[in-house]
Amino acid sequence: MASEELIFKIKADFLKSIASPVRLAVIEHLKTGESSVGQLVKALGVEQSSLSKHLSILRQTGILAARQEKVTVYYSVKDKDIYKVLRPIADMLRKKLQESHTVLDHLSRK
Repeated sequence: MASEELIFKIKADFLKSIASPVRLAVIEHLKTGESSVGQLVKALGVEQSSLSKHLSILRQTGILAARQEKVTVYYSVKDKDIYKVLRPIADMLRKKLQESHTVLDHLSRK
């Protein structure tokens, strides 16, 4: 595989790792600080088995860090730069929604 193709694959794999509503919710929730698995289950309303799979993916890609204290595992965002990646996406979506709203307003007046 050519080096440029490898770079695209690495980028695509990274984007796939965050391309889940649950994973995005985890990242957003952890913006305020670390949480235990139990706290995440309660806050996000997902099953622990499902959440564990998502947390594993986020750890494997280096987005999350975990620390264990006795039997409790706490997760935190390993690299806060993830928010610099997500912010422009949110801004772009906000613009698209505003454009859609403008079009709908225009259509409703006709």
